[in-house]
Amino acid sequence: MTDEISILLTRLAQQDRVALKMLYPKVAPKLMGLLTRMLGDRADAEDALQEVMIRLWQRSASYDPQKGTGMGWVCAVARNHALDRLRARPAARGHRLVTTDGDARDVLDSVADPAIGAEDQSILRARMQSVIACFDELPEDRARAVKGAYLMGQSYQELAAQFDVPLNTMRTWLRRALISLRECLDR
Repeated sequence: MTDEISILLTRLAQQDRVALKMLYPKVAPKLMGLLTRMLGDRADAEDALQEVMIRLWQRSASYDPQKGTGMGWVCAVARNHALDRLRARPAARGHRLVTTDGDARDVLDSVADPAIGAEDQSILRARMQSVIACFDELPEDRARAVKGAYLMGQSYQELAAQFDVPLNTMRTWLRRALISLRECLDR
């Protein structure tokens, strides 16, 4: 079954401006939370959000609904853009994102934008509980590696060094962990 965001992305690929207007309120709260968390500055996140929307407009033709959900693809575009912005900062070489003590609840809660409405917040909380439960099914080192890569913006190389494993092993960990998470969330 195709989700609403996937449908809007398909329409965006056809340069449908109405689809862009419909997509923005559906994705902006989550993206704002993600970008604020990654960039550490709300003003920078607001600028990044506008740039992400432009990227979605320009690149929506590359979205393939067979490879994942629309929201997953949108979040990946936002995450990649945030990483590009972080790398472009003057102090990017030694820059590390703020991390928590590895508690999944703290990390996942920080992704949500506190400005969203009560109903959306309730739906997001329920979805986050599902994500938390799926993270709990992963071995702890794999869960920490996934959070490091996809929530904290650490590179595969940094994670391989942190966990003292070869780079290809880290890639395998992350790929298999994401597959496990997807299977868990699809249940």
